[in-house]
Amino acid sequence: MIPRWLLTVLILVGLVAGTVVGQLLYDPAYRLSMPDSQHAHATALAVFTFLGNTVFMGLLKMLIIPLVATSVVVGVTSVGNFRQLGRIGIKTLVYYFATMLLAVVLGLVLVSVFRPGDTIGLQQRADAEAGFRAVVPEAVQAQAPQAGLIGAFRGLVDQIIPVNVIGSAVGIDYNTRVVQNTGHPLPVIAFFIFFGVVVTMIGPKGRILIAFFDAAFEVLMKMVHAVIWMAPVGVFALLAWTVARIGLGAFASAIGGYMVVVLSGLFIHGLIVLPLLYWIIVRTNPFRFLHDMRQALMTAIGTDSSSATLPVTIECATEIGGVSKRSAGFVLPLGSTINMDGTALYEAVAVVFLAQAYSVPLGPVELTLVAITATLAAVGAASIPSAGLVTMVIVIDAVNASVLQAHPEASAIPIAAIGLIIGVDRILDMFRTAVNVWGDAVGAKIIDRLEPVTRLES
Repeated sequence: MIPRWLLTVLILVGLVAGTVVGQLLYDPAYRLSMPDSQHAHATALAVFTFLGNTVFMGLLKMLIIPLVATSVVVGVTSVGNFRQLGRIGIKTLVYYFATMLLAVVLGLVLVSVFRPGDTIGLQQRADAEAGFRAVVPEAVQAQAPQAGLIGAFRGLVDQIIPVNVIGSAVGIDYNTRVVQNTGHPLPVIAFFIFFGVVVTMIGPKGRILIAFFDAAFEVLMKMVHAVIWMAPVGVFALLAWTVARIGLGAFASAIGGYMVVVLSGLFIHGLIVLPLLYWIIVRTNPFRFLHDMRQALMTAIGTDSSSATLPVTIECATEIGGVSKRSAGFVLPLGSTINMDGTALYEAVAVVFLAQAYSVPLGPVELTLVAITATLAAVGAASIPSAGLVTMVIVIDAVNASVLQAHPEASAIPIAAIGLIIGVDRILDMFRTAVNVWGDAVGAKIIDRLEPVTRLES
């Protein structure tokens, strides 16, 4: 049997090699030294897209919906009684929203203290707005009527209650008519929680279904174990494609201060706040568990997707981290869709950064509104292409309404200001996804500690 440490080393090599190769391809001097440089660069990007998105991400996405369905049913049916299931659900949701609010507050403190937006000049603002209007997808405009606090909450409820669970599994959004090839996990989770609860109520016939879903879950985990060995090549290709298009030089530009603030917040939350919370409740070494989850975290950096990383997250949590199938099946799928610590922190920092860049005054009321709206937006944003832009519109709209009500003479944050941060979003997305996944794993371990596994779990 091939040792797991070898896979970890290979994924790490893939991440480093992808960064180096991507930077070389981005470097104009290196590209000009290549024969037929333009064609060679386009060919390299096409190869990276095929290996990273088509093959590796395709295999992970193929497993998401079946794994979500089986793991949720296994998790719910293994709880044993509805009272405990209710306690687990409440504690899980309290954990999700508490850690997201902690992340948002941390981000607001950092961006308010260091004020990276003050370095943005008029010309950079004008260029960013022009670039945004040239590339912004129509999906963002379609979501504009739902902006604001009520819109964020409505978006969350719309996702929880599926109009058609099969359509949700396929990826059809019946509100926007947009098809997402990863499916919509949240309505599928809601349906199968309901399904699992009823299965436990129908007696002996339900045991047949429980055995079926348990066996299906084991089969899918074996499939995940096979797919994960493609991770070194997949994360290499995905990272090389990302860096080749953006370049690491973005850190040295005026936008670099914003990137440093976001990354600092993510690292503080991921390496201090969550481990401290883990230690207080679980009473074991959080960094040992962090080491157990290393393959999932590195995969998250490469894929930029909590949902796409979910198969690897469950595999690492149950096979290495010692998380029970019950907690993994209930907490991790739900967390991959609504527990977004890194995204909530990023949303808060980004909006305050844009307000600073445009000299929009933000008082305590507006900062509180940012905290609440960014949390809800991170949880309930529609699963459509450029969802990050949509959630940013929601938060900006809420802030503008509050600012203009209190200061009618003040300027507002233009939606096109998002163009300032679009170019570096992919790099930040890698790290905030890793924090999202780490937060899910910590939550599963905490629920294991607070609600010990019952005798019914296999």
